[in-house]
Amino acid sequence: VQLQASGGGLVQAGGSLRLSCGASGRTFSWSAVAWFRQVPGKEREFVAALRRSGGYTYYAESVKGRFTISRDATWNTVYLQMNNLKPEDTAIYYCAAGKGTILSAVRSASGYDYWGQGTLVTVSS
Repeated sequence: VQLQASGGGLVQAGGSLRLSCGASGRTFSWSAVAWFRQVPGKEREFVAALRRSGGYTYYAESVKGRFTISRDATWNTVYLQMNNLKPEDTAIYYCAAGKGTILSAVRSASGYDYWGQGTLVTVSS
């Protein structure tokens, strides 16, 4: 399984971006997909997740109401729509997929088996 993240770039505060994560391989075996982000020198931070069972979504408090995670019908592409971006959203964004992600691990990087290479989002003030 390979994941390829794209869509990052430079945007002014208040603007929007949509990240995409293209996947190849056994996507039907995924139980959850997610986006994390990381600022150099800091730990990787949970942003949003989507579970296959029930279609439930989960968001970090810092992005709730501004970001939306979604996927296409085949689960081959996962999106992160980011609105009203703030300078503190600046980070490298990573997509991830898990084969057996349990509910308690949805917000944890350890709950995911596959990772994309990351795409840089820079929000200027």
